[in-house]
Amino acid sequence: MKKIGLFFGSFNPIHIGHLILANYILEHTDMDELWFVVSPQNPFKEKKSLLKDHNRLDMVQLAVKNYPKMRASNVEFSLPQPSYTIDTLTYLHEKYPDYSFSLIMGEDNLQNLHKWKNSDTLVKNHHILVYPRVFEGEKKESEYMQHENISFIEAPVIELSATEIRNMIKAGKNVRPMLPPEVFEYLDGSSFYK
Repeated sequence: MKKIGLFFGSFNPIHIGHLILANYILEHTDMDELWFVVSPQNPFKEKKSLLKDHNRLDMVQLAVKNYPKMRASNVEFSLPQPSYTIDTLTYLHEKYPDYSFSLIMGEDNLQNLHKWKNSDTLVKNHHILVYPRVFEGEKKESEYMQHENISFIEAPVIELSATEIRNMIKAGKNVRPMLPPEVFEYLDGSSFYK
């Protein structure tokens, strides 16, 4: 059975932190592939600062083209919005019955997992791989921390955020070192985030 890690996000834009983390997970787990699932609408985020879905998907495709075990996924583009992870996973299990899917999330998301749609079912039926994040404020224990389907990985903590990158672009600052070269070129030739 092919093991697929699902890394959900807005990827607005995808940056080197995402790739470093994805590569670390592929090199330190038994996953065969890692899919960047570009979310059209996260129920917890406003849509106004999002680039169009196809632009964000284009950037992810450019970013992963030299990584044979990574791919961009637009699976949520055809599903109802906002996107709920449990619904996407149900769809993927039906479409790819021979694949085993693991959810990849940051420690900050684990803290708020109880707010997700059908979170108990999600944890009960799916393996979740949690990577460390820098916390603002107090770190709370999640009710799911000890669950048998939750695994923690000691991946490097990358203090890079897409919000920070967007703000730097708007301010006319150099973001080249923070982005995969192809993504930098894509953005550099556009008025995105300005």
